[in-house]
Amino acid sequence: MPQLNKPTPESAASSVFPRWRLSSYYFFYFSLFGSLLPFFGLYMQSLGFSAWQIGQVMAALIGTKIVAPYLWGWLADRSGKVMPWIRFVIGTATFTSIGLLWTESFIGVLLVVTLFSFFWHGGLPLFEAYTFNQLGEHKTQYGKIRLWGSLGFVAAVLVLGELFSRYGLSGFPWVILLLFTLLWIATWSLKDSRTRPSAQSAEQKILPLLKSPLVWSLLAVSFLIQFSHGTYYNFFSIDLTTHGYSKQVIAWLWTLGVVAEIFVFLSMVWLFKNLSVRHLILASLGLTLLRWQLNIWGVETLSWMMLAQTLHAASFGLFHAAALHLIDDVFKGKLSGRGQAIYAATSQGLGGALGALVAGLTWTIGGAFLSYMVSSLAVLLAMLIAWRWLKIQHQ
Repeated sequence: MPQLNKPTPESAASSVFPRWRLSSYYFFYFSLFGSLLPFFGLYMQSLGFSAWQIGQVMAALIGTKIVAPYLWGWLADRSGKVMPWIRFVIGTATFTSIGLLWTESFIGVLLVVTLFSFFWHGGLPLFEAYTFNQLGEHKTQYGKIRLWGSLGFVAAVLVLGELFSRYGLSGFPWVILLLFTLLWIATWSLKDSRTRPSAQSAEQKILPLLKSPLVWSLLAVSFLIQFSHGTYYNFFSIDLTTHGYSKQVIAWLWTLGVVAEIFVFLSMVWLFKNLSVRHLILASLGLTLLRWQLNIWGVETLSWMMLAQTLHAASFGLFHAAALHLIDDVFKGKLSGRGQAIYAATSQGLGGALGALVAGLTWTIGGAFLSYMVSSLAVLLAMLIAWRWLKIQHQ
């Protein structure tokens, strides 16, 4: 009797979670980042905003992650349902982003950005918890889903780099509204699901977890590495423009960083199998430090900038995947939404907001040199904390 082919682990994994529907959310979510990070600063510069004003708007864009993720995570954990809350926050963000079509003043843009980002940033931590809930025991497959976010970022950067070079930045608000609408549509393709049950979760409290050296050191390191990205996210494109790079070249450099990140996500199964999470985090921090130094000393040379951009694979991709892996290990069951929210609030929220503010201030005082040196010092401190306190017992 002929033997039926047994499914491979990868094909078996594909049958237990909606890979393409999960991927579509990441694609459109990070397409928004691919629009905002490279071009929002240039758009605001075209409106006549100063470096300090740009820093304040970007701090508002990121800073709402300090409160919003935990609020929406708490509500989702209490209800036991995640997807209805994701639809609500993304839908509300879509409608509030319409305000960018109506205002070009500093106060107006600041207000609109604060409103839409408060809801928008509630979506990703909830969706990370939803994704890990869907993956279950196949969570090493996360990288192959998350890489579609990187592809969305790349698509946005390349397409918009070409469009904005030809037609200017006046259509920027319409692009943001369109991408928000597509993201909201993607949320309706996914089914509701309850949070993954855990034997520990009924007894487990969140405060003792936050006091453990593993958790607080991870959160501190996450805060510092995200803080260090403030100069890059807010002023990298502006700095390159100052040194004579065209918008097309700037778009390709952003793309190179994300392509490098994609290779990391594709390699995550092998990396987690062969290296400890602690070593992956330490390696990402060391390469991040090198990256910021290259942005100081190599900015006038395209080849050095290309090398620096490949290190985005470490400074964001490698660190983010390793940190999320740990967060999912520690925060189980009904704590999963709040665990992801606390990570987002501490790193991308508080770290990102303070990084943007400090970058705006240091850029005004001392330009790129001072800003990237402050970023480098933050990474050095993160390396010391990780080396001393980030110890994972089972590894």
